[in-house]
Amino acid sequence: MHNYRDEGIVLQGHKLGEADRIVTVLTRSHGLIRAVAKGIRRTKSRFGSRLEPFMLVDLQCHVGRSLDIVTQVELIEPFARGIGADYDAYSAASVMAETAARITEVEPQSRPHFLLLVSAIRSLCNGEHPPRLALDAYLLRAMSVAGWAPSLLDCAQCGRPGPHRAFSASLGGAVCTTCRPSGAALPDTDALEHMAALLSGDWQRAESSDLHDQIDGSKLVSDWVSWHLERNIRSLRVLESR
Repeated sequence: MHNYRDEGIVLQGHKLGEADRIVTVLTRSHGLIRAVAKGIRRTKSRFGSRLEPFMLVDLQCHVGRSLDIVTQVELIEPFARGIGADYDAYSAASVMAETAARITEVEPQSRPHFLLLVSAIRSLCNGEHPPRLALDAYLLRAMSVAGWAPSLLDCAQCGRPGPHRAFSASLGGAVCTTCRPSGAALPDTDALEHMAALLSGDWQRAESSDLHDQIDGSKLVSDWVSWHLERNIRSLRVLESR
């Protein structure tokens, strides 16, 4: 019988049968796992709300044939309680969780993504920054950790010193007028500077950006994530449709 124990943040859950649930958890050392929490939907479940999305937990699992089985759960930080009271924070956290799951499905080194997600979710829970800015900062950093950092100053194709106005997700970020492809986005250069502030953690500059630049930056971040993950983040599209 093989068991393992690890810290993890719950990303999502799906009903299984009448009383069970399959939970998806991003762990510190074991990567992305999917495990069955038996009887969790019963009133007297010993796991209860500890395996709700955004909870940071210490869990023990038994390795199964297709899905692992949760055998023990201890709560570390109840992020879900703070996030659930704020719709914007909840929406942002949902996008973070879905993005983390997509990135780490094939990413063997999960520890950096785990630490980044925990930090971002904790920031949302504490209301440290506006939820959409916190989300955009997380997305830029998560994509950078995965090896897809956008060029936000010099031309991504020829290296010509910037700043440049055009932005192309398919070409790697900012592009000069010579390299600019048809259909490239043309935001103000301040939008790219806003994105650079989010990526570097310069919150004073990011939060003082013009609202128009923040909106343009969010659109570029969404396009960047969708292009490199090669499919839409469903929760992100729901958020943008509001």
